[in-house]
Amino acid sequence: MKNQSMPNRRHLLNAAVGVSLSTAPLLANALTMKAAPDGIERLPVLGPAPHFALDSTKGTRVTLADLRGKVLLVTFVFTTCSTSCPILVAKLAELGRAMGDEFGTRYAFVAITVDPLTDTPARLRTYAASLGADIPGWYFLTGTPKAIDATVRGFGSYAKPADTGGVDHLFLTSLVDRAGRMRVQYMGTKFDSREMQRDLQMLASE
Repeated sequence: MKNQSMPNRRHLLNAAVGVSLSTAPLLANALTMKAAPDGIERLPVLGPAPHFALDSTKGTRVTLADLRGKVLLVTFVFTTCSTSCPILVAKLAELGRAMGDEFGTRYAFVAITVDPLTDTPARLRTYAASLGADIPGWYFLTGTPKAIDATVRGFGSYAKPADTGGVDHLFLTSLVDRAGRMRVQYMGTKFDSREMQRDLQMLASE
């Protein structure tokens, strides 16, 4: 989770109440920045990002290894969500555009569905286009329920069918460095985009 010592990050700590036990180590390990021997402040290392091999909107298989060398943002959505998911994707799409020509070359954003039985590659492609996220550098991924569940849990999140329809899931967005290590996680949709951009740039400069 983000460093809770800065005022604009405190809502993340509040939102973490009730987080599943699988995320507890991530919350504990990332409360503060780490100072390297050279004195430069760096984001903590939470551990290796989980391997995934999922289907993209282009009909190709995308793995974590395929994206090695880029700073990644990984989040979870589903296309029939009419509340927080479109807000999150639109906000991230705006952030991607703000990163200019380096988006797609140094940085990539990965949105993984938590409703694989509904979200086919074609449906995700339409969804991405509707939110301005159908540009190089974006990857919308789906797969088998087993593969999706393993990926969700690997990132310390959870997803389960909601009683009222749709999917109840944790809005957890992870930043992964060029070596494939998880470095920081954001909760919800009310994060500071400028702070996230600085974190992405910090990881790219390492």
